[in-house]
Amino acid sequence: MGHVAAVGERVRVAGLSLAGVRVLVAEDPEAVRRAWRSLSGEVTLVIVTPAAAEMLGRAALESTRPLTAVMPA
Repeated sequence: MGHVAAVGERVRVAGLSLAGVRVLVAEDPEAVRRAWRSLSGEVTLVIVTPAAAEMLGRAALESTRPLTAVMPA
């Protein structure tokens, strides 16, 4: 079974840690890219905020490994 991670602004992702999600706070484009690159192969689902999704770009979001879900705005 894989792990779940969340990438994005602290205010949007911090609470997910209560459910066991690995939270990667990233407030700017470089931090988002760095967080994305730091994901281990054990992460099978990444939840990203809308702002982080925009910073990552389409290619990362269309990947099926890891599966990526964008939070509602």
